[in-house]
Amino acid sequence: MRKGLLLLLMTIISVNLYSQIVFEKGYYINSSNQKIECFIKNEDWKNNPISFEYKTTENSISEIANINLVKEFGIYEVSKYYRETVKIDRSGDYINNLSSRRTPIFKKEKLFLKILIEGKVNLYEYVDGNLKRYFYKKENSNVEQLIYKRYISKEGNVVKNNRFRQQLWSDLKCSSFKLNEIENINYKKNDLIKFFNQYALCHNNVIINYEKKEKRDLFNITLRPRLNSSSLKIRNGLINSMRADISNEIGFGFGLESELILAFNKNKWSILIEPTYQYFKTGTSIDASDISGGKFVVKVDYSSIEMPIGLRHYLFLNKHSKFFINASFVFDFKLKSLVEFTREDGSVLDSLKSRTRNNMAFGLGYKIDDKYSIEFRYQTDREILDNYIAWNSGYRTSSIILGYTLF
Repeated sequence: MRKGLLLLLMTIISVNLYSQIVFEKGYYINSSNQKIECFIKNEDWKNNPISFEYKTTENSISEIANINLVKEFGIYEVSKYYRETVKIDRSGDYINNLSSRRTPIFKKEKLFLKILIEGKVNLYEYVDGNLKRYFYKKENSNVEQLIYKRYISKEGNVVKNNRFRQQLWSDLKCSSFKLNEIENINYKKNDLIKFFNQYALCHNNVIINYEKKEKRDLFNITLRPRLNSSSLKIRNGLINSMRADISNEIGFGFGLESELILAFNKNKWSILIEPTYQYFKTGTSIDASDISGGKFVVKVDYSSIEMPIGLRHYLFLNKHSKFFINASFVFDFKLKSLVEFTREDGSVLDSLKSRTRNNMAFGLGYKIDDKYSIEFRYQTDREILDNYIAWNSGYRTSSIILGYTLF
């Protein structure tokens, strides 16, 4: 089983090497102001890049262009980046990293800034991990950072320097703007884009809004019935014959998966939560020389609600189909858990009502048309007799899961 899982994983990764490299029509302008048409690898950058991969033709070998050689690059109708040398404040925003200084600490850096609004007044974004900074530029002026900083006051309170509002009020005037409206603007992309749009309308300026992208599918609910093949090993550390090995019991389960697609890196990552009902009910006869009668029967009646919480990565083949791999931590909430050892005459040797532990699950699957899916899932051993010192167990399940995405 594990060898098969490893082989399937290697196959999917191999397919991924050929399927994930998507080069889209774009261009770049070099330091000599030459515009070169090309095909740029669209990585849907979460952080602003310092280089990018491109091809001069669709079938040529890819090359790397970095920030020292490129003044501007873009993927047509998708995104655009300018190289700018700017003063940037990188003050931390987490409470443990806050300084007592209200004013920003600027450092001059050469950066690729992502253009959000382009026109007579430009709005730029820079992202590096948890750091987000916004910049603007009026005609015939330099690029400036819109200033926002959290800091610790003399009284020990966390306060904000919202000077960016004063910058907007002073530098981007419009007769219809009101000060109280400016004071309600937050240092967030959507708020700033809305303001720059309003400024352009006020002055009848033509702009390009690079954030007007196609609507992304960011949340899915999927029905997930499954066929389970489960096994259970039970051992008693004090009585050697009190053991059982039950393999390949077939059962059914049903899950309802909620999937949150992370809006970066071309929708390749998502977070999963999937409450799932599962059951395992069986009985088997065991030979035991030191038990009266020479045999006993093990009966197991175990059902639970599993709650896998995990991460999924998609490997796109084309617009209609994709592979995916996922890993989850499985919380188990038992509904019924009874393990009973009885003699052939029906007398009870031992009856165990158990407590379960959590475990891990790993899945490989395929989805088509964002609607239908199939997944093979393997779960690591789960202890179901956690509240007994002398007993230990290993409950393991492999599943074939079908999926139908409702929305």
